[in-house]
Amino acid sequence: MKKSIFTLVVLMLAVTVNAQSILGNWKTVDDETGETKSIVNLYEENGKVYGKVVKVFNKDRQDAVCDKCEGAKKDKLILGMTIIEGLKKKGDEYKGGTILDPQKGKEYDCKIWLEEDNANKLNVRGYIAFFYRTQNWYRVVE
Repeated sequence: MKKSIFTLVVLMLAVTVNAQSILGNWKTVDDETGETKSIVNLYEENGKVYGKVVKVFNKDRQDAVCDKCEGAKKDKLILGMTIIEGLKKKGDEYKGGTILDPQKGKEYDCKIWLEEDNANKLNVRGYIAFFYRTQNWYRVVE
């Protein structure tokens, strides 16, 4: 009996981890410098996931604009900017959308997924064809 209860509890925990939402606030960390850059809020709208910069940590960059961006985001404030657009859930991943690197003004195809053994760690990958770069973002626990 004890073994059955233990197995049931373990299975329930596994389902809870797998069902963990990616929505909410995530701390972004530069994979090259290790510097904490911003907080991005991931939210769902019309069945797709988007990410908006809601905080910039560097006090000197509070009023920074995307001067290298093209189109509608050119010279717009990075704080408040939507940098992830149009991701759709496919299995354990969200993909089919884009991510913007506001410092370079470049937009990349994007996919994101929760770390298998840590639901507070999000893998964020920007890529062009076979070339990619993956950052780890960390859930803001309030």
